[in-house]
Amino acid sequence: MQTLANLFTASGILTREQIKNVFKRQKETGESFIKSIVSLGFSTEEKIAKFLAKYFKTEFILIDREEIPIQILNLINEELAYKHMMIPYKKTGNMLFLAMLNPANLNAIDDVKFKTGLDVIPIVTTETSLQKALGKYREAKTQVSEFSEDDDIDIDIDVDENIDIDIDENDISFDDDVEVVGEGDSKEMVIDAASAAEDKPVVKIVNYIFTKAVESKASDIHIEPFETYLRVRLRVDGVLTELIRPPIELKAGIVSRIKLMSELDIAVHNIPQDGRIRLKVYDKQLDLRVSIIPVLFGEKVVMRILDKSSLQLEMTKLGFEPDNLEKFQSAIHKPYGIVLVTGPTGSGKSTTLYSALSLLNKPEIQIMTAEDPIEYNLYGINQIQVNPDIGFTFASALRAFLRHSPNVILVGEIRDTETAEIAIRAALTGHLVVSTIHTNDSPSTVNRLIDMQIEPFLVSAALNLIQAQRLLRKVCEKCRKPVVYDEETLRNYDIDPIYLKGYQVYEKGDGCDFCGGKGYKGRIAVTEVMPISPKLREMILSRASTAELREQAKKEGMKTLREDALIKVKNGLTTLDEVIRETAVME
Repeated sequence: MQTLANLFTASGILTREQIKNVFKRQKETGESFIKSIVSLGFSTEEKIAKFLAKYFKTEFILIDREEIPIQILNLINEELAYKHMMIPYKKTGNMLFLAMLNPANLNAIDDVKFKTGLDVIPIVTTETSLQKALGKYREAKTQVSEFSEDDDIDIDIDVDENIDIDIDENDISFDDDVEVVGEGDSKEMVIDAASAAEDKPVVKIVNYIFTKAVESKASDIHIEPFETYLRVRLRVDGVLTELIRPPIELKAGIVSRIKLMSELDIAVHNIPQDGRIRLKVYDKQLDLRVSIIPVLFGEKVVMRILDKSSLQLEMTKLGFEPDNLEKFQSAIHKPYGIVLVTGPTGSGKSTTLYSALSLLNKPEIQIMTAEDPIEYNLYGINQIQVNPDIGFTFASALRAFLRHSPNVILVGEIRDTETAEIAIRAALTGHLVVSTIHTNDSPSTVNRLIDMQIEPFLVSAALNLIQAQRLLRKVCEKCRKPVVYDEETLRNYDIDPIYLKGYQVYEKGDGCDFCGGKGYKGRIAVTEVMPISPKLREMILSRASTAELREQAKKEGMKTLREDALIKVKNGLTTLDEVIRETAVME
C-alpha cells in the first residue's frame, strides 16, 4: 500500500507520522491499510473512498445498497472477488463497472479484463459496504446451488429472435485457406466430443473464425458460451466487436476442435487449460496462444494472435515523438542499468521491448530473454521460456543468465520481490536489463519497486529510465470529420484550451470501406518517458512521493501520457474521445 500512503501524505490527508502508525497497526493486527487508518481514528471509510473517487475521477457508491443481478455477479468468480476485494456492479455495452477499494489496483483490473473480455471501469466503495455486498453475493450463490436438477424453476428470459445464425455449408468455403501446422492424423478419437470436433460444420466455422480474424487484423479471438447462445468476438484495434453467433448445438464441437488443434485434453472441462496453435492462413504463418477456462454455461476460449509479420520494430512507426525516442534510445544504449516499460495489458509493452532488442542486436552483443510465453522468435537472440509449474521462474532464469555473461537481459515482467532484487543486482554488476512492470504511470513505478521491499538506494542506483505507454486508435484518415471544441468543453475534460489553439482537430467519422465502417483504423502508442536524472536519484533516496517525483520530472521536460496523446490529436492522428478514454490527468 506504499502507493496509497504516498498519495495520502502528498494530498495532506495523513502526516508521515500517522502513516508510520498505520503501518505499525497493520503489522500488529493484520488489518488492511484503509481499515487501520479508520481504526486509529485518522479518517473515516467514507471520506477516504470519496477522496479516492475524486482523485481518480470516478464514482463513489455504497455498493451494499445496490441490487446487483446474479448474471452480473457471475461475471467473475467468488475467489477472484475476495482476492482483490471487488465486486461487479453493472454492465453497459462493453464496459463493466467494478466496485473496489483501490481503483489503482491494476492487477485486479487486468485479471477481470482477461477473464471477461470487457473494458473495466473502476468505481470506489467502502470496505464495510463491500464486505456486506460480498456476503450477499455468497448467500445468493448458495441459494442458487440449493436447487436440484429436478426442481421446476420458471425463468422469464427476453431472447432476441435473431440470436442464432444458420450456416449453410456453401456459405463458408475456407477449408483450403487454413492449414493446421503439425496436427497429426494418428490421434485416437475416444469420446463424442472428438467426433463432434471433426464434423464438417464445426471445421468450417472454426476455419471461418480464423480467416476473418486475419482479414480484420484482430489481436485476439473470444468464444463465449451463454445459456441460449454462443458468441464469437474479435478484438480489433483494442475494441471487441461481435463476429458471429454459431448454432448453440455446435458449442461443444467448436471448443473440442480448438482443444484438438492446441493438443489439449478434450475430456477435461472443469479446470483452465493453456495451449498453442500454429496456423497458416492465406500463406501467412501465425501462432495462437490459447486459454480455455470453465464458465457458467460451458468453456470460454480466448486466443491471442501472434503475427510476426505485423510486428513493427521501427520505433518511429510505433508513435514515439522525436524527443521521447532520443531519451529511450539513449537509455537502452547504456552498458548497464534498468529500463522499465509500464502500462496495462494490451498497451504494446512487448512490442516496445522487442523493438529495443532489435536495435541492440549486433554480433558483438549477447542478448538473453526470459519470457512467459515467448511471443515472437527473434533472430540471433537467446530466448528462454519460463515455466513456473516446474519451478523455472523469472527469478531462477535470471540467476542462470548471470553465469552466461550476457550484455543485455530481457525479463518479461517484474512481478515479485525476488525477480526485482535479482534484476537490480544484474543491473548493478554490468548488465543492461529491460523489463515490464504494472503501474499507472512512470513516476509511480519508483514507489512500486520500494513497495516490493527494494531499498531506495538500490532503486536510485539501478534505474536508467521508466516509460509508461498506452495505445490509442488512429482516426480513419478517409472519413474523419473536422471538429471545433469550445473552451468550456475542453476545461470539462481537464484540458487547457491553449493546447489545441490554432490546430485543426478531428472526430470519428461515420465509417467507410477503408476503415470497415468503424471510423478508426490502426493504433498508435503514446508514451511518458522519464529518464532518471541526478536530481531524481536524490529524491528517490529521500523517499519522495510519487507526486513530488512527477513534478520534478515535468520540470525536466517529461510529457505526461495525456500531453503526448494531445500531440497526436494536434497532428490529426487520433480523437479527443480516445485521449479521454485511455489517459488520465496526473497532478
